[in-house]
Amino acid sequence: MAESMQFGRDLLNLRDMIKSMTGYGKGECTLADHSKITVEIKSLNGKTADISVKSQIIPKDKELEIRKLLAAELVRGSIDFSLNLELKNSAANKQINREAVLDILHQIKDIQKVESPDAAALPLSNSFLIASIIRMPDVMETRPYEFSDEDWAKIDKAISQAIKKLNSYRETEGTALLEDVLSRVANIMSCLEQVKELDVKRVPAIKERLRQKIDKAGIEANPERLEQEIVFYVEKLDINEEKVRLAQHCKYFMDTVMKDPLAGKKLGFIVQEMGREINTLGSKANDAAIQALVVRMKDELEKIREQSLNIL
Repeated sequence: MAESMQFGRDLLNLRDMIKSMTGYGKGECTLADHSKITVEIKSLNGKTADISVKSQIIPKDKELEIRKLLAAELVRGSIDFSLNLELKNSAANKQINREAVLDILHQIKDIQKVESPDAAALPLSNSFLIASIIRMPDVMETRPYEFSDEDWAKIDKAISQAIKKLNSYRETEGTALLEDVLSRVANIMSCLEQVKELDVKRVPAIKERLRQKIDKAGIEANPERLEQEIVFYVEKLDINEEKVRLAQHCKYFMDTVMKDPLAGKKLGFIVQEMGREINTLGSKANDAAIQALVVRMKDELEKIREQSLNIL
């Protein structure tokens, strides 16, 4: 137990190495024409780098560069990237779809002739019609915004700023994750120590129960053969290997968290091995007190498994 607590102190000194996959970062910049760019990046846990770029103003070549940067810097997670442009003068970036206006105008004129050959019956001027048509959907178009090299230099800095903030967020979340899983591994090791204490008395108690049942049944048995059978039965209930392996897995879990900054996937495999040993220990223990400790260890391990899924 003292060893596990020392690991805990060492790990907390290295908390900046541990990151969660959950995070949020935001970056902003102002372009040459005083328009504003806002970059937002959100991430949740995921097995790989699943990147979604949400923006219609990013050229394809730049989108590829952004995806590569996010994959390199953020490594893993379900990552949502958005880049929004707030124009200083949005009206200047609008243009009328001339073909759409003329097409609608001609259709109205045709309807006017069919419905009322007498033009005086529908006194609609072109200026009135055009003013009405412009308010229709898809008539006013947004002119594609053209970014200069200077603009992209500023946008790159905003993206880097958002990534830096997201990583800082991940480190803060990672500290909380680290403290939680570390305390739960320590709880498992504490339960394991109690199992070891109970196991010392368990084997003699099992032997005594077997002898009492044989005596109660009135069975006459060869003492040497009886002892052999009891030993054979007790060997099948032996949990020493499980105790040793579980202790090793707990130590390996702590070593991995301390030495590997991207420990998430590996921790998942270690948790699986810990689960196998705990399950086997519980099935072989044949002791109510040990079974109760096994249930506690399973509960702690399940919470460790949930938390490990979010460790980068």
